[in-house]
Amino acid sequence: MVICRGVFQKILDFIYPPICPLCGTDVSTHGELCADCWTAINWIDGPKCHRCGYPFIGYDFDDKEMLCPVCAAGKNELDWIRSACVYDDASKQVMLPFKHCGKIKYARFMANAMIWALRDIELQNIDIVMPVPLAWRRLFHRGYNQATLLARPIAHALGVKMDYDSVHRKYREDMGHKTSAQRAQNIRGVFKVVHPNKIRGKHILLVDDVMTSGATFNELYRVLMRAGAASVCGVSFCRVVHGV
Repeated sequence: MVICRGVFQKILDFIYPPICPLCGTDVSTHGELCADCWTAINWIDGPKCHRCGYPFIGYDFDDKEMLCPVCAAGKNELDWIRSACVYDDASKQVMLPFKHCGKIKYARFMANAMIWALRDIELQNIDIVMPVPLAWRRLFHRGYNQATLLARPIAHALGVKMDYDSVHRKYREDMGHKTSAQRAQNIRGVFKVVHPNKIRGKHILLVDDVMTSGATFNELYRVLMRAGAASVCGVSFCRVVHGV
């Protein structure tokens, strides 16, 4: 079976050679970026908020305890959050087709980037990797939960279990054009823990494709902590940064 898959992949690569999803340049593996496009993405690799990972773009300092204004005001409730890159024109060309157009082959390199984003975190105590749940109605129309595709290789890399059924999500209207306050209001009450025995006492890593205001992560934090979780943290492929 492994040999057959290898032969099939070679035939597929011959018919449809792997190309960079951003510029069309030949690459070695489907879903990977070429070197130039990899460089074009605004990776979060400099000073950032100690808690939520918000990048301090344009600053050059080595204060590893620095907090962004949102975290300093206590408005981020997770223990910590990390993101691989900034949500901008370059990252959109990968993230949006992956999320809305079935380009699930991008999941591998996106997950690898997210694992890289966790490089400054002590991960030994993580018990569960949990993709942010998708409402059944949206899952039916999309055909897959993009967060699950990202969470699977992350869980494998950390050597822990993935939990995708302990929390259910109600359907609500899309939050794409809402303000931060509207997002927080819209997300209230959408999550329900249906298997609290799997949550109780666990250190949980939430996984999502993009972090906009943090409302989804914060609401999941409240629900999971009420169910008895020991801690909740999060990681996303990209995040919105003001002014970018």
